[in-house]
Amino acid sequence: MAAASQNATRRPSPIIVREMRVPPCFISVHRLRSVAPTPVPAMDSFKTLLKFLTNKKSSIGYCFMAVVTIGREQIFAFVSFQCPCNRSQNFAYGLTFLLGPAVVLLAIGLFVCTRLWRLYTGCCLNPSKLCPSGNFVGCAKVIVKVLCGACIAPVMWLSVALLNGTFYECAVSGLDENVLVQIICKNKTRICQDELPRVPCSKSQLPEKENTELLLMLRAQSQILGWSIIIISATVLLIGNCFKNCRSQVSYLQLTFQKIYTENEREQFELFAEDFATKLAERNLKSFFDNKSPEPFPLPNHKAWKEISTIYTFKKSEPYDSTLQRYVECTYLDSPEKQLFMEGEDGKEVV
Repeated sequence: MAAASQNATRRPSPIIVREMRVPPCFISVHRLRSVAPTPVPAMDSFKTLLKFLTNKKSSIGYCFMAVVTIGREQIFAFVSFQCPCNRSQNFAYGLTFLLGPAVVLLAIGLFVCTRLWRLYTGCCLNPSKLCPSGNFVGCAKVIVKVLCGACIAPVMWLSVALLNGTFYECAVSGLDENVLVQIICKNKTRICQDELPRVPCSKSQLPEKENTELLLMLRAQSQILGWSIIIISATVLLIGNCFKNCRSQVSYLQLTFQKIYTENEREQFELFAEDFATKLAERNLKSFFDNKSPEPFPLPNHKAWKEISTIYTFKKSEPYDSTLQRYVECTYLDSPEKQLFMEGEDGKEVV
């Protein structure tokens, strides 16, 4: 009975609930998981790639030009070129295939050169436009830049064609007796000079060993000429750039900024021109179909177009980066700064 009374009077022990403390690291991990990760937009990668290609467009263009030149040379050599192996025709035929495409590429390079047309357009009616204010040095510099840019593709073609050697072999084998032929046939049989035109076709009556030696000699001469053109072109380009930068009166970064600004201005000009041309066409068509008087549409006059079409020569005395900037600031800027813009220190050119 005593034990029963003790069990009856015994109270249940209270349940102690302890607070579970979560370590801060788990809370941080939980918060990080609860926030959805922000993926990198695909447009950012595309813009980065586009910016890279835009900055390297000159190098990419030259590489593409070289690849196209090599492909064109291979097509000419393996598809359409067939040496006639005749003394009276070899020289003219080989020289035509060697120099003909170079002349065509030079003409195309001049045709697509915007700088040339900006300088040449209207010069028949106004010859002084070629060298305004008697600035013959600036005119000569522009012409040299135009020719250098147009000669890139022809030089590539000549280099690749000479390194291959097919056209040179055919052209030289058709020469008459001269110093070069005597050098080629030196210490050879007597019929070497007579059979030389047939050597590129492997149809000569010379011994096989002698025929192979002549082909290797002609191929070596052609490749030496090809590498000589490459070395001379690279040397001239390096010396020209060193001379231009050495005579520059402004820093390299300022010239880089001027180049970037000119490219952006050209791109924006095309966009603005397309936009204004579209609006003008819409305005004229609307006036025509509505049979109403057209609304006023301000456009630059002929003098303004003429002013901004001239080639700008970068000068230290002028704080401008293009002809358009100079025209805008000298025409529309009405402030004390205009006088500073109009005044020049010495007017020396920066190349």
